[in-house]
Amino acid sequence: MEIILAAPRGFCAGVNMAVTSLEIAIKNCPGPIYVYHEIVHNQYVVKQFTKQGAIFVNSLEEIPESSTVLFSAHGVSPEIRRVAKERKLFAIDATCPLVTKVHLEAIKYAKEGYTIILIGHEGHDEVIGTMGEAPEAIILVEDEADVDRLEFDASTKLAYLTQTTLSVDDANRVIHRLRTRFPWIASPPKEDICYATQNRQEAVRILSQQADVVLVLGSQNSSNSQRLRELAKEQGKHAYLVDGPDDLSKEWFSSDSRVLITAGASAPESVVQSTIQWLEDNFGATLREETIRTEEVHFPLPKPLRAFKN
Repeated sequence: MEIILAAPRGFCAGVNMAVTSLEIAIKNCPGPIYVYHEIVHNQYVVKQFTKQGAIFVNSLEEIPESSTVLFSAHGVSPEIRRVAKERKLFAIDATCPLVTKVHLEAIKYAKEGYTIILIGHEGHDEVIGTMGEAPEAIILVEDEADVDRLEFDASTKLAYLTQTTLSVDDANRVIHRLRTRFPWIASPPKEDICYATQNRQEAVRILSQQADVVLVLGSQNSSNSQRLRELAKEQGKHAYLVDGPDDLSKEWFSSDSRVLITAGASAPESVVQSTIQWLEDNFGATLREETIRTEEVHFPLPKPLRAFKN
C-alpha cells in the first residue's frame, strides 16, 4: 500500500485563529468559557475543548449574564451580537476574516438597494450569520434549480455572494446560471470562496488521479470536508469522509491500494497522523507527501486576546 498525503490540508488560517483564540481564552479569561455553536465543525476539536471546560451552546439564553462567550469561526448575525450585549456578555469574536468580508459585502449591497442572491447551504452557521445582516434583502439559493425559480426584471438591482466553503465547481455552475438569466447581476470585487477551500479542492482534483481510495479527514457537518469527498467521488474514486481511524474499515482497502489522504479545513493534523499510523499498522503502508500549493496566510487574534501569549 502507498499513502499519498495531500498538501495543503487541514487547518486553514481562520480555523487556526479561532482554535487558538479558544485555547487562550480558556487559559486566561474567567471561566467557564462559553462558545456559541461549535468553534469549528469538527467533532474531535469540540470534544477536546469540552474536556478542557469549554461549554458549547446553541442559544445565548443558556449562558449566565456577565459570562464570557466566544463566537465561532463561522460568524454570527447582528441579532446575536445585540442579545450578547443585552445579557452583558463579554464577547470574543473569532469570526474568520473571510466570512466577515462576506458580511460587509452584504451590508454594502443592502444599503445600496440591491437584492442579494446568496449561494450557500440552508441551515449552515455561516449562511445564517450572513443572512442576518440584511434578512429583508437576501435570498438563498443552493443550486441551479433554485436560480430557475427566481423572477426579476432588468430594473431590479441584483448582486450575488457565496458561502466561503462551497465547491468551486458547484458555485461556478450556479453563478453561470445567475449571469445567464440576469446578465446585469453584480458580483463582489474578489470572489468569496476562501483560498483554503479552493486549495484543498485543487489538491484532491489533481492527486486523486493517482489514487484508488480517497480518505477525507473531517466531520459530517463540515461543509468544506463534504465537498472534498464529493469531488473525489466525481473523479470516480472510492471516497470516504471520516473523523479518524476509528471510522475506518479494512474492507475499504487492499494490500496494494494507493490511498490519498487529505483533511478538511477544520480537521486537526493529529487525526491525519493517527489515520496514517492505522494504515501503516494494518497494511504496512509507505508514505509520500505531495504539495500542490504552499499556504502562508495568518490572521490576527481577536483584540481582547492579543495581550495574552498562548
